[in-house]
Amino acid sequence: MIHIPDKLFFKIGEVAEILDLKTHVLRYWETEFDCLNPVKSRSNQRLYRRQDVETALLIKDLLYQQGFTIAGARNQLEARNVARVPDSSTPHDSTAQQRLAEIKSDLLALRQFLLNSQP
Repeated sequence: MIHIPDKLFFKIGEVAEILDLKTHVLRYWETEFDCLNPVKSRSNQRLYRRQDVETALLIKDLLYQQGFTIAGARNQLEARNVARVPDSSTPHDSTAQQRLAEIKSDLLALRQFLLNSQP
């Protein structure tokens, strides 16, 4: 089991080290998998959230361990994401509200990180 440090954001080099990959592989995966989309700082540096690192781990497993092609891994990820999409017919869905709260928290943390990293 791979240990992911308890941090809000990871630089691409840190993610590459955690996954034991080269950084160019992660950059390539970003072009092939829509679900792997790290935010970029003002200096255009990739900042991966924990969820992005977990997604990259899943992609690595699908490609390297389970033997899927890029297209096959993309289909597997899309199928998994479809299964997790909450029913939007309920206007006050608690899962959707929880997800929005997580997104808000991530955005506020990113804002604070960016403000603190300015020279």
